[in-house]
Amino acid sequence: MPPDRERGAALLTVLLLVAMIAVLAGTALERLRLTTRLAGNALAGEQARGYARAAEALATSKVTDMLGTSPDRVTLAGGWSNRPFGLPLPGGGLAVARVSDGGNCFNLNSLVSMTSPGVYTSAQSFTQRLQFVRLMRLIGVPAQAAERIAPATADWIDTDADQQGGGAEDPVYLARATPYRTAGTLMADPSELRAIDGVTPDIYAQLRPWICTLPKAESVPVNINTLTPEQAPLVAMLFAANMPVETARSLILRRPPQGFKDQSAFLNVAGNGATPEGGAGLATTSKWFSLAIDVTNGAARLQERALIDASRLPARLVARQWGDES
Repeated sequence: MPPDRERGAALLTVLLLVAMIAVLAGTALERLRLTTRLAGNALAGEQARGYARAAEALATSKVTDMLGTSPDRVTLAGGWSNRPFGLPLPGGGLAVARVSDGGNCFNLNSLVSMTSPGVYTSAQSFTQRLQFVRLMRLIGVPAQAAERIAPATADWIDTDADQQGGGAEDPVYLARATPYRTAGTLMADPSELRAIDGVTPDIYAQLRPWICTLPKAESVPVNINTLTPEQAPLVAMLFAANMPVETARSLILRRPPQGFKDQSAFLNVAGNGATPEGGAGLATTSKWFSLAIDVTNGAARLQERALIDASRLPARLVARQWGDES
């Protein structure tokens, strides 16, 4: 028979083994629980994305039908803009989509023009820079900052290294504490503007509701039939004669219920021979539409923001992003 002290040591060893096994078992169970939850979340997320794609198909179909019925005039008749339409989901979930005019904004990518595939120049976009400066001043951005931001944004997008007067090319950004280079290509999201020289968080917050990054290096006319009175600066920026925002707002409020027939009808209401700078900038139809989708699928929540190109029918989705817009 072993001594008493050896029997105590054996018991202690057994107890230590039991404790270690208990810890290992607990750890394994916790990992199993976490893995199960992650798998469930991944499945719910994939289902939510699938439901969002179904909402995309429904939205593009609605846009195609609307433009197929009235290709030359898109108005707010029928209350379609930003009106939610739901897609009931199995298990009580819901996908809600909202469509709005996606071209009533200043397209930052219009500050350049494409000379060949992948090559962009800002030399031929002087009018767009002036309009961007006017827009910034109309919404309260200081004139000095506006005169700096417009050429710097064009320099950010164009593919050359020639710095415009007041602009900013690679040397400006490489000299910073955290150096980086200009993009040299079209902007994919308005948030890229935050990297531009002269753009502060406050200025970006002011500009965000008025800007967009449509995937084309061209100016997109605003639709005078879908503009709201609050969007009057988008009209005022087009006129070199410094049209007051209040004047632009009053013109929108005087819009006929069926909308303006064409640009001339709007300019006749404006009077005084008013003409948009460059002879363009106004339209009575829309070729770009914004799509917002919110999906609730059990515990999963999904937000999607997308862009619909309706320049030719059927309309098609050309960009999407998940998460909020900030």
